[in-house]
Parts: sequence; C-alpha cells; structure tokens
Amino acid sequence: MLFNSTEFFIFFPVVVTLYFLTSPNRRWLILLLASYYFYASWKPAYTIILMVSTLIDYFCSRAMGRYEDEQKQKRKPFLFISLLSNLGILLLFKYYNFFNDSAADIANALDMTYAMPAFELLLPMGISFYTFQTMSYSIDVYHGRIKPERHLGVFALFVTFFPQLVAGPIERAGNLLGQLHQSHDFNYYRVVAGLRRMAWGFFKKIVIADNLALMVNQVYNNPTDFDGISFAIATVFFAFQIYCDFSGYSDIAIGAAQVMGFRLMENFRSPYFAKSISEFWGRWHISLSTWFRDYLYIPLGGNRVVKWRWYYNLFITFLISGLWHGANWTFVIWGGLHGFYLVFAILTARQREALAQTTGLANHPQLMKWAQVLSVFALVCFSWIFFRANSLADALYIIGHMFSGLGNISEALANVPHTVFMDQGLKVFAVSVLAIILMEIVHLIQRNGSVSQLIMQRPAWVRWSVYYIAIIAMLLFGQFGNQEFIYFQF
Repeated sequence: MLFNSTEFFIFFPVVVTLYFLTSPNRRWLILLLASYYFYASWKPAYTIILMVSTLIDYFCSRAMGRYEDEQKQKRKPFLFISLLSNLGILLLFKYYNFFNDSAADIANALDMTYAMPAFELLLPMGISFYTFQTMSYSIDVYHGRIKPERHLGVFALFVTFFPQLVAGPIERAGNLLGQLHQSHDFNYYRVVAGLRRMAWGFFKKIVIADNLALMVNQVYNNPTDFDGISFAIATVFFAFQIYCDFSGYSDIAIGAAQVMGFRLMENFRSPYFAKSISEFWGRWHISLSTWFRDYLYIPLGGNRVVKWRWYYNLFITFLISGLWHGANWTFVIWGGLHGFYLVFAILTARQREALAQTTGLANHPQLMKWAQVLSVFALVCFSWIFFRANSLADALYIIGHMFSGLGNISEALANVPHTVFMDQGLKVFAVSVLAIILMEIVHLIQRNGSVSQLIMQRPAWVRWSVYYIAIIAMLLFGQFGNQEFIYFQF
C-alpha cells in the first residue's frame, strides 16, 4: 500500500480510530494486524518472508538472552544463524542475479563455460530496511546492549510497524521497542502536529518530487535524445526529486507514528546545506548512515587505526552502502565516489585551508560557507548521475556529453523548453521551482526554530488559511497517479 494512494487515506483513519478505541493492552494487536495488511496489500506471498525473518530473530535473540555477558561466546551460534538468515534472504532476492550475471560476464570474457541458472524473483518491498532493522536488534542483544523482547507479538510489531516498514527510518530496538509497551492516550495537539508533518511530507512528494520526476525521467530514460544543458538541469532536478521523495516518505512515516504517540528518529536534516561530504552524511538518510557507522565502520576499526586502514574502512563502508541501495554497478560506483570524496577531503584538508587563507576566502565566513555548500552540492549532484542512470553506459554517456552544445549558452537555454519540458510544459517547471524555493525557505526558518510551533502561535484563522492553501496547492499542482516512492526499490 502506498502512502499516496486512496487506500491509505481510508486505511490510516480507520487504524487510528481502532487504535484509540481499543484497550491499551490490546493495541499492539491492532497495529500488528494493520501492519501485515499494509504489507500484504502489495504482494501477500512475501509476508511469509517477513514472518520467517521475524521468527528466526525472535528465537535466536531469546536463546542469546539465556546466557550472561560473561558467557558471550555461547551466544555466537545464535547470532550467526540470525545474520546468516537475514543476509541469505537479501542475497537470494536482491543480489543473486546481480552476482550471477557478473560471474557469467566474466566467464564469457574468458571463454569459459558458466551454467548457473538465473531466477526470476520479484524483489520484496522494503526487504533491505526490515532486514537491517532486525540485524541491528540481534547484534545489540548479542553485545548485551538490550534485553531480548519476550513478547512475540510486540517483537513482530517492532519488525513490521507499518509507518516505517517499507522505507524507514531504520529504527533501533532501543528507541522503538520500549514505546510499543507504553500506553499512548489521545492528545489533540500531538495528533495535529503529526498530521501537519504528514501533510508536509505529502507536499514534498506529490508537488515537488513527482512533478520533477516527469522531467527527470524524460531525460534519463532517453539520454541520447538530449545534450549538455538538459543533463545539467535534469541532474539538479533529480537531486531535489530524490530528496523530496525520500524525506517526504520519512515525514509521512514520522507524522503517522506521532499521531498514535510514537517517536521515530529523524532521517533528514537539510542535507543540501551541508558544508562537507561528512556533514552531508550526518544529514542524509541518518538512520542508514548511523547503521553503517555503528555496525560496520566502527567494528572495522573506524578511525582508531593506522591511516591507510582508516581510509580503507571509510571506502569499504561506502562501497557496501552503495551495494545496499541496489544490485547494479551504478550504485557501487555511487557509493565508491562518496568514499573517495571523504578520503580525499581528509588528505587535502591542510591544502584547502591554505588555499582559503591565500585567496582571502577565510576572512569572509559567510562567503566561505556558501562556497562550501555549493561545492558539496555539485559533488553530490555528480554522484547522483550514477545513482539515477539506468545503466553504467547511460551514466558515462551523460557525463561525456554534459558540456556538449554549450558553445552558445543562450541558444542552448532557449531550446530547453522544447526538449526537457516539451511534454509537460513550463507550468510544471514553474511549479517545481517555486515549491523548491518555498521548501528551502522553510528549511532556513527551521534553523532558528520550529515552523510548526511558529504556525501554532498564530491565530486560528491564520493557521487554517495556511492549511487550506497547502491542501489547495496539492490538489491543483500535485501529481496523483500512485507514483511509487523511489526507495521502495531498495
């Protein structure tokens, strides 16, 4: 079930109503049934995988809980079973054909026979998210950071909680499990705040992301039909499309949970205002970046090792992060690029500081800040080419032709309406740009305080005027076609 579907607009009020009408000690059951229905509405058969993963992790964690911290060695077989099961599910459904096809290509290049069959398997929605969530739970139980959950129904709800099941945030047991045992009374102000958060997410998705998608898809799905300026515009638009699409999903998930009294972790904090790549990853998909930090980067040694090993730890973490996003070499290169950016930033820190002093940029902090922001944004946009391109060949074509046709910039710009916008018209372009500007103004205001609180402090007529304007804007300019969220494919 999609958040931006008619089914969800019926499903969510019904679930919330039943949730608050049910006695607190039975609410977990309402949410569990709703969560399974939410997931099964996409493809019922794949709920079996979800149930199997849940049962394995539940019983493995209970088995680990029988041993004290001093007997940690005896927990290892159960941790191994849990991790092997989750990674095995991921490898089979998401990566088997990728590695199999890559091996076949190598064998063909070497004139060798390769007979491993390919399987036509539909990727279960959200599999990367819920397997990472349960793996972090098993690892935390193994290390004694949390106690294993005894209530199977509550643990199943932790795995399947419908607001964040399909595309995160990837929650930690330490944050969400305890809340599932708490009683949450109806609170008008909390419910309104949650609905506002959901509305903001819907605005970002259907007004910005889905309008931008019309133009981005036209260019990236037919790259040989376009040239330089079109690629540049489409790439910048994709940067905002993927941000609004994914952060919009997170806003809806966080808001939906808030309506019922649950606090999910923040997943985005204005990432395009970052002044460095490391800061960007502290603001972008925070639940995933902190997952890789805590469960891969730090166990590898983090930065508490010799320098070459530190660089290796950074690079391998981002390579695996790229592979997590998709079974395609374009995602691996995207992750490798960010790993390279981080290592390069460390290696050139002194030289860049000296350059800032030499040019006088260091004496103008605001100018320096915006120069850094624009530089980071340009690097991130370049990496997005690999993320969005349908193939490595397409990505290389776009990069190779990014600056073609720019001899006469005015003529190139004049041709844009007839190329990038030819099917959608300048109206879509104008709506998208104005909505992006509005969004960034909101982000700037939020640096000094909450926009939500600012609205709540205004008279009722002002508040409701804002709400009605937002609803009318979505109805007039939103794309209503049940477009999937980008991260559903992961």
